[in-house]
Amino acid sequence: MNGINGSTVKRLKVLTVVGTRPEIIRLSRVMAKLDESEAIEHVTVHTGQNYDYELNEIFYNDLGIRKPDYFLNAAGKNATETAGQILINIDPVLEKERPDAFLVLGDTNSCLCAIAAKKRHIPIFHMEAGNRCFDQRVPEESNRKIVDHIADINLTYSSIAREYLLREGLPADRIIKTGSPMYEVLMHYLPKIQQSPVLEQLGLEKEKYFVVSAHREENINSEKNFFHLVEILNLIAEQYGFPVIVSTHPRTRKMIEEKQVQFHPLVQLMKPMGFSDYNWLQINAYAVLSDSGTISEESSILNFRALNIREAHERPEAMEEASVMMVGLNPERVMQGLIQLQYQITGTNQINESTNQQINNQSNSQINESTNQRINNLPNQRINASTHQQFFRPVADYSMPNVSDKVVRIIISYTDYVKRVVWGE
Repeated sequence: MNGINGSTVKRLKVLTVVGTRPEIIRLSRVMAKLDESEAIEHVTVHTGQNYDYELNEIFYNDLGIRKPDYFLNAAGKNATETAGQILINIDPVLEKERPDAFLVLGDTNSCLCAIAAKKRHIPIFHMEAGNRCFDQRVPEESNRKIVDHIADINLTYSSIAREYLLREGLPADRIIKTGSPMYEVLMHYLPKIQQSPVLEQLGLEKEKYFVVSAHREENINSEKNFFHLVEILNLIAEQYGFPVIVSTHPRTRKMIEEKQVQFHPLVQLMKPMGFSDYNWLQINAYAVLSDSGTISEESSILNFRALNIREAHERPEAMEEASVMMVGLNPERVMQGLIQLQYQITGTNQINESTNQQINNQSNSQINESTNQRINNLPNQRINASTHQQFFRPVADYSMPNVSDKVVRIIISYTDYVKRVVWGE
C-alpha cells in the first residue's frame, strides 16, 4: 500500500477464523471491512468444524462473502477429535502466514484454535466474549471460558458480559464493549431479505405459519428433551392449524430418523435455508421457536414474535427488555408463551399517532431515530387491536450500527499494545 507521499506502508496482517454458520453470519460485515481496508491484509480460514453445504457454503453465496483462503477440513468423529484436528491443522497456516493479529468470534470448537495462536504469541481478539449461561450441560460454556481467558482483547456485546469477565479476574484494560454485530448485518442485508420469494415458493401466508429451529446438543441428544420437542411441534400444528416449518440441522434430522418419529401432517421438515430466506420466514411468521444463539438479537432487531426453547441462555441483556421469552421444552410452558405472544406489536411500515402514543406510554421513553429507522425498514404487519398490545424497546446493545468499523480500529489500536503489555516485546 502506498502512503501519502508515495512511500510503501506495510499492511497489518489479520487472520480471521470461522467454522460454523452463525460465525459466518455475525462476522460477515467485519470480514468485509477487513477486506476493504487498505491498512489491512486479511486472511480467512474455515475450520470445516461441521462441514455441510447447507450449513456453510450456502451462506457464503447468500451473503456475498468471498470463499476462505484456507479450509482445514477438521471435522472429526466427535467434538474432542474435531478440536484436536483444528489445532493440528491451523498451526501450519499460522507458521506460513505469520499474522500480526488473530480474530475469532463466539464459543464453538473452532474458536479453540486460538490456543495455537497463543502459543505463537499472536495477539488474539475475541468477539462475543463474556457470555455465560452457567449451565455445564451446554458444551459451548467450557469453550467460552477457555477462549475468554486466553484471548488478549475480549470484545463483549454487553456491559453484563464485561462485568462477568471482570469478576473472573480478567484485566479491565483489555475488555472492550462493542455491542452485537447483528444489527449491522441485518440492516445491510434487509433489502435482499425483503426480496426473498420463500413464502410464495412454500405456499405460505403471512402470520399463518410457525418457524422452528432446534439443534443444540442439550435439546436434541437428550431423549427427554427431544421427545418434548416432537410433542410441541405436533401440539402447535394440532391447536393452531398452521404449517410448522422446521429448519432441520443434521443432528436433528439424524435423531428424527433414528427414532422414526411421526409428525402431524402440518409439520414440514426443511433443510437449512439461506440467510435471506430464513430471516424473511422469521419476520412474517406468527411466531418463531428457536434455540439459536442469535434469536434474542434477531427478534429484537427485526421485531418478530419469538420463544427461546432453551432452559438457560447467555443473553441476560435481552431479558432486560423481555424481547424474547425463555420457555425451554416444557410443552405447557411453550403453549403459555404462544398465548402471551399474541399481544406483541410486530414490525410495521406505518405506526400512526395513537400507536406511537401507546408505545411511548408503555416504554416511558420516546422512540429514537435508530428505532424509527428499524421499524420503517420492516414489512407491514397486522397490529392486534387488543387493549393488551405490547411494544418492546430494542435491546440497546443490539442496536449498534458500526461494529465492523469499531473492530477494525480496535485491532489496529491494540495489536502493539498486546505485544508490549502481554509479551514484553
